Amino acid sequence: DEIARVDRFREIPDTGIMCELLWSDPKLSIGIGRSLRGVACNFGPDITENFLTRNKLKLLVRSHEVRDEGYSWEHGRRLITVFSAPNYCGMMRNQGAILRFQGQQISSPDIVQFSAVEAPKVAPYFDIKNIMRVISAQQQRNQQLEQAEEQQQQNSQPIKY
Repeated sequence: DEIARVDRFREIPDTGIMCELLWSDPKLSIGIGRSLRGVACNFGPDITENFLTRNKLKLLVRSHEVRDEGYSWEHGRRLITVFSAPNYCGMMRNQGAILRFQGQQISSPDIVQFSAVEAPKVAPYFDIKNIMRVISAQQQRNQQLEQAEEQQQQNSQPIKY
């Protein structure tokens, strides 16, 4: 119930259940420990098993952590980490992966791995209409300021910005 009540349409906070769900990472040893990320925690196979049992689930699927093969099974195949961004940040040389669930095979999804492809060589995109809109708005603001200054000089009234 607590997870269902999480407001997902906001920035991710540095603490709390939303942060814990998104940034906590599995570890080999039992229990909960400090995360190297600086937020959330690391959790062991006992925590995974407890979570699955309490929530009547068969498998915990997570992401947000690079894996060389694009995925990795952990905690006795009760948890899988999947990472779909191959060659993360253009330097990690990892594969990407996605999971495909078919029918009732929740505990053994099909894993599709893929490698990065070279990005196309294209010129940077400049939205000239948006740039002109910004320039026009700035010109209008400058004109308003000039008019306000002229009015103040004529009427000796304070300038309202």
